[in-house]
Amino acid sequence: MPAVRGIDPSGETIEVTGRTIPVYRCEALVLGSGAAGMRAVVELKRRGVDVLVASTGLFAGTSACSGSDKQTLYTASTDYKGDNFIQYAEGLCSGGAMNFSTAYIEAVGSIDAIGGLQYMGLPLPHDDRGAILRYQTDHDEAGRATSCGPRTSKLMVKVLFEEALTLGVRILPSCSGIRIVKETVEGKERVCGVIALHREEDRNEYGLVYIQCEDLVIATGGPGELYRDSVYPHHCHGGLGIALEAGIELCNLTESQFGIGTPRTKFPWNLSGTYVQVMPRVYSVGEDGEEINFLKRYYRTTREMVSNTFRKGYQWPFHSQRMLDYRSSLFDLAVFLECQAGRKVYLDFLRNPEPVNEGEEFSLDNLDPDVRAYLENNEALYDLPIDRLRRMNPLAIELYKMHGTDVSKEPLEFAMNNQHMNGGILIDDWGRTNLNGCYAVGEAAGTHGVTRPGGSALNAGQVFGKRVAVAIKRAKNNHNDRSFDPAMMEKAVTDALSDADSYTHEDTGLTTKEVKTEVQARMSDYAGIICSEPEVNAALEAARELRRKIEAEGFQVRSASMVGNAFRWKHMAYVSEAVLTALDHYIANGGGSRGARAICSDDGTQCPEAHSEDLSRFRFIEEQPKDKQEKLVVSYENGSFKISALPVDLTPEVEREFFEKGWGPYLIKEG
Repeated sequence: MPAVRGIDPSGETIEVTGRTIPVYRCEALVLGSGAAGMRAVVELKRRGVDVLVASTGLFAGTSACSGSDKQTLYTASTDYKGDNFIQYAEGLCSGGAMNFSTAYIEAVGSIDAIGGLQYMGLPLPHDDRGAILRYQTDHDEAGRATSCGPRTSKLMVKVLFEEALTLGVRILPSCSGIRIVKETVEGKERVCGVIALHREEDRNEYGLVYIQCEDLVIATGGPGELYRDSVYPHHCHGGLGIALEAGIELCNLTESQFGIGTPRTKFPWNLSGTYVQVMPRVYSVGEDGEEINFLKRYYRTTREMVSNTFRKGYQWPFHSQRMLDYRSSLFDLAVFLECQAGRKVYLDFLRNPEPVNEGEEFSLDNLDPDVRAYLENNEALYDLPIDRLRRMNPLAIELYKMHGTDVSKEPLEFAMNNQHMNGGILIDDWGRTNLNGCYAVGEAAGTHGVTRPGGSALNAGQVFGKRVAVAIKRAKNNHNDRSFDPAMMEKAVTDALSDADSYTHEDTGLTTKEVKTEVQARMSDYAGIICSEPEVNAALEAARELRRKIEAEGFQVRSASMVGNAFRWKHMAYVSEAVLTALDHYIANGGGSRGARAICSDDGTQCPEAHSEDLSRFRFIEEQPKDKQEKLVVSYENGSFKISALPVDLTPEVEREFFEKGWGPYLIKEG
């Protein structure tokens, strides 16, 4: 990754309660330095906007540290078939809770998104005629996926940073936003700055700084620390908490993605694609050390078991409907139950799967047709899983070797994990939130709907990264320079200092470790792939009680340098309650199983079956068609969470704008 030198400390300061507070000024502030945020940064700078980046950790978030066997970027196909933007958009929003217009924008914008990345140096593989190589991913009917290998998003961040440095973008590393500051302009609230903690700042004990901005782009990623069982890198808290605190609306918080991956205690990583398409032996180990072929309790034949293991490669996220008819998410449920029983689960690439029934040995000649054809097309009909993996994806082996596990010599532990938040900040088709001057992009933005093709989130971040830059530049063309009220700045800083002082001076109060442990356990145990109305309601009541306790007792931290953790875990407690509020409302109003969660009930109409395991307790309620037609919107107002429904338009219609009609207005908008 490129070497990044942060900007010099600001020479401008204010004195507040006897402390020196540095002040930074910019036209646009981008919080976060992942792929989506850096695309916004590059596009803003190219348009002449004075942009500043503030990032908790450069190259430390999900874009730079996450991936899979071949991490996917999902864009309109540019191979010999071409593509159809209407069909692309219909596929994106087919799960519901997403406007067709948003999906169409992501489809059309994907051409510019991928072209810009290629121009900046992203090494996407292509054939000798220039067509980008493609494959099929989850929720992908057309095969629009492409990849640079296990770390596509890291390479995206790399080329975007190189471009930003070439353009001379100002960057504040080790700087975390903790509060959005607002003022009232012409009767409407508008963002005017952000209070942040800068680890390299020593002019006050907390490293507190004030960043004044006309526009704010929240690009802080998803709330990775929300779950105990997660493949997010450590310390990914996201920005949903500071958004809630500022009165910014969130949406689709009921929607996430869960799937198999290696645990956070080792090297958190998705196990999609070739890791399972090579069909390794899957087994669990209990306290007595016995190795158990637990999948044979779920699938009826060896062929059925291994073919569905293979399909986890491109049906990676858990989906309740795929538990039925002995399909691929029955694999997920089986893994989930083994882990709940206290057993560890492994992939063994040195041995083929054990049989389900006696005398029914694994054979490459006894696979479902789609599985056999895939292996034939990739010339991967080798005897052992490790040899099949070497043929199809040798980088997948090297990746784990770099992080302490040599899968050519030892098994790989894995579990069910939270992987992505499909919901987030409610934005319009230009990335604008309900707070004037505030935008959101990437996983922080709730644009993804219920189901999304793998890699479409990376594309959405690039498309909206450009769109928010266009929107900010056009807005600047239409208003005069703003003046800022210094009293507003001083009051906001005073309030933040008061909170920080309370965290360091109190002998009582909660510790951040206590809050973290409680929040993560509650979310993993009661808001994962298996949910029920009584358990979600009880979890919500516990989350409300935790928030009230935080507000009444506060935090206690050991030193001034730790106050950032207190602010972050206060925000995470709010986010947890927001998610549970949405989930509880959804279930109480008849919401059924969709996307990442099975809503289990004795009144359910569908139930997974297994070869020799009683799964009647996982009878679940079907999704209600009406729920596809709306987004659930959550906001924090006057000390409590409010929830409402926002209709979506799934009509696949696009009004064409002809050149002569649209050229003039375009030029006027661009200034």
